[in-house]
Order: sequence, then C-alpha cells, then structure tokens
Amino acid sequence: MNNFETGNRQEAIKYRFTLRECLFGDAVFYRRVAMVVLPMIIQNTLSNIVGLLDNVMVGQVGTLPMSSVAIVNQILFVFYLCIWGSLAGAGIFSTQFFGKGDMDGVRYAIRFKLLTAITIFTIAVIVLYSFGPDLVSLYISSDTPDADRAATLGYCIAYLNIMLVGLLPFSLTQVYASAMRESGRTTLPMVASMVAMGVNFVFNALLIFGLLFFPKMGVLGAATATVISRFTELFIVVAGAHRRESAYGFFHGLYRNFRIPGSLVMPILTRSLPLLCNEFLWSVAQATLLQAYSIRGIAVIAAMNISGTISQIFNEVFLSIGNSAGIIVGQELGADRLVSARRTAWRMAALSIMSTFVMGALLAIAAPFIPQIYNTEPEIRTLATRFIWVVAACMPINAYANVSYFTMRSGGKTAITFLFDSCFSWAVSVPAAYVLSRFTALPALSVFMIINMLEIIKCIIGFCLVRSGVWVRNIVKSS
Repeated sequence: MNNFETGNRQEAIKYRFTLRECLFGDAVFYRRVAMVVLPMIIQNTLSNIVGLLDNVMVGQVGTLPMSSVAIVNQILFVFYLCIWGSLAGAGIFSTQFFGKGDMDGVRYAIRFKLLTAITIFTIAVIVLYSFGPDLVSLYISSDTPDADRAATLGYCIAYLNIMLVGLLPFSLTQVYASAMRESGRTTLPMVASMVAMGVNFVFNALLIFGLLFFPKMGVLGAATATVISRFTELFIVVAGAHRRESAYGFFHGLYRNFRIPGSLVMPILTRSLPLLCNEFLWSVAQATLLQAYSIRGIAVIAAMNISGTISQIFNEVFLSIGNSAGIIVGQELGADRLVSARRTAWRMAALSIMSTFVMGALLAIAAPFIPQIYNTEPEIRTLATRFIWVVAACMPINAYANVSYFTMRSGGKTAITFLFDSCFSWAVSVPAAYVLSRFTALPALSVFMIINMLEIIKCIIGFCLVRSGVWVRNIVKSS
C-alpha cells in the first residue's frame, strides 16, 4: 500500500458522519440500491415461494418424506455454501475490478471461480455418495420406531442420489450468475432463476403426483424436477452471457487463452480460503444445530422445515440488502471512493434493519395460517408457528449481523469475517445448543429461542468492527 492510499484510507477511517448521513441517502443512492437489490429480492422471493409450494407438495405425501427431504437439503446446504464461499473470494476482486473498469481483471476472477467450483463439486460428489447414509443417520433420533427409521433412511438416500446429478449445473450457474451480480446487472440471473422455478414447479406437480402420462414418483419426482430446473437455469445464463450483443462483455474471450496471472492467484486464494472455510464451518454449524434440535424427535425436524421454508421468504429482503451492500460498497472501494464506501455501508445497514420491521410484522401475522396448508399433524403445525414467531422477533438482529458480514467482506478482510461468522457459531451457538439439548429438559422451542438471542453478541462485535474501518481497503489499486 503506497503512502497516498494509506493517507486516503486514514481519512476515510477518521471521517465522522452525522446521524442523518448514516441513516438516509439521497435519491441517487436509493436508485442505485434498487437497481441491484430489487432483482435479487424478486428472484429469491419467487424461488422461496416455489420452494414453499414444493415443500407443501412433498408434505402431501406424508410427514416422513417431508422430513427426509429436509434432512438431505440440510446436508446439501453445506455444499451450496461451500460453493458460494469459494466464489466469494474471487468475487471481491471481480467487484472491485469492475468498479475500477478493468474487464481483464474481471475475466481472471471468473476463471478462478470456474476452477474452484469444479474442484469442490468433484470432492462433494465423492463424499456424499460414499458417506450419505452415515450423514443421514445422524438426524434420525434414537427413539424413532424401527419402521419409521428405515423408511426415512430409504427416502433420504434415494432423494440424495438424484440430487447429486444437479450439483454440477448448480455450481456452474453460480459462477456465471455471481459475476453478473457483481457487475451490478442482476436482471439475467433473475430471469433465468424465474424460468427455472417455473420448470421446477411444473415438473414437481407432474412427477410427485403422477399427473398426465408421467409416473408417480413421490420424493424422487421432487429431486428429478430440481435437477431438470438446474440444467435449464444453466443453459439460460450461459447463453445470455456469451451472446454477441450481451451486456456482460467481460464473458467474451473467457475461454480464449484461459489463464490467470500468477501475481493474482495468491491474493485471490488468500481471500478465498478463509471464506470457503467460513461457509463450510458455518453451514456445518447450522447442520449441527438442527441435529441438536432433532434430539427432541422427528416432529421437531418437520416443524423446523416448515418454519424455515416460510421464514426464508420474509427474510429474503434483508438477506438481499446485505448481499447488495457487499457489491455496492465493494464497487466504491474499487473506485477508491473510501469515504463514500463507509457512508454507504452505514446506510445499507440502516436500510436492512428498517426493512425487518415491516417484514417481521408480516411474518408474525402469517405465522398461524401458512403451516395449516401442510398435510401433517396439528401439533407439528402449532410448533412450526411458534418457531416462526421466534424468527420474526429476531429478524432485526439477524439483519444487522448479515449486513456487517458483507460489509467487512467487501474490503477483502476475509480472515476477520471468518472469525466473526463461523468461529462465533462454533464458539457460542453450537456449544450452547449442545448443552441445552442434552443436559436440560428445555423444549426445542426454548433452545431455538435462546440460540437466536445469542446473535445479539455477534451484532455488538459486528458494529465495533464496521465502525473501526478496518475493512476500508482498495485491494485492486495496483493490480
């Protein structure tokens, strides 16, 4: 870092903002945010609504199939986050290169993503195919009747084996879609996702229930529909990216002279590995938390599956704002507008928290009604409603922790985000859940509420780190 950049960064760190500057932006700011965040919200909300409908369809088959799908999806969630985490390191460079106007740099970052995604996909398929039954068994409570245990295990393995086919198109789609979002142009990934959701929904109905001339496949039909939709989404984003008149010019020549400068490999790698480790450990922590709750019985998994699917729809607004904060703040850093980057970070945090007051209230109102559409026992619906109320109450806490994470990541401080995110989960959340679930008689709902409230500690840490300005860095200035 040269003296000019050091001085520029120190000026950004020392700059004091008024309360109004921190909370509110001008019309230009909100237009810019809307261009990035609205397509994300639309895409992800529709995806979650389709996921809810899929969940309801599987739920019509029975509680055990629904619980089986929930178990497998929790295991696959580890893979999904590993892909997102591994791409995020290169994405920091891609975002800042785009802010700088360096399209060759953007291409280098995308090539790094491609190699990383294929490597992780290969490892994941080997591990999941070889150890799938052992992983699934961890989620089936010891007091589950033998017949239910055998049925659940059978559903899980059959569903998992089909889902493995869809991991490759998922991985490649994330490489293309993430690069598009990092450029601030999020329309094509949104369109591709919406078409894929439509395909998924139609084939779910056809294959789960055997409509028209299609076979009745139950949970296997749900997995097959997902795989078909993922290949559809991949085709759309690849075709759109490489189209001659494409707005995504940085994809042109991507595979020509496929190379990454040696001087860029280590900087990307040193930021990618902490993020990959973070997403892996965080997702494993979430899987471990579900396993801790599952000690209270298979009904808890079913209720948490319902509450999680519904809550995700309402959480999507603050999750998308947090993700957008990483993109917009990252572009400001890449353009060397460091003071503006800090101001933008606070405004995005304020926007994220304010959105949760609306979405949290709507979620709390919807909580007693949506679980009623599931074909499951009344006590499971009641438990799901109570889980949803906890999520709604804790939404502002989770929103601030989320936007803090993306803000710090935008400046390439991936080691700090690793400590902030996954290390917190393993040092605080997982041990607390383990002790409460195994050494107390507290019901699963009480354990869930306590674990969520512990996120307040994480918010305090995030506030201190963001306020310190340790993340305010232009990492592509001399690249």
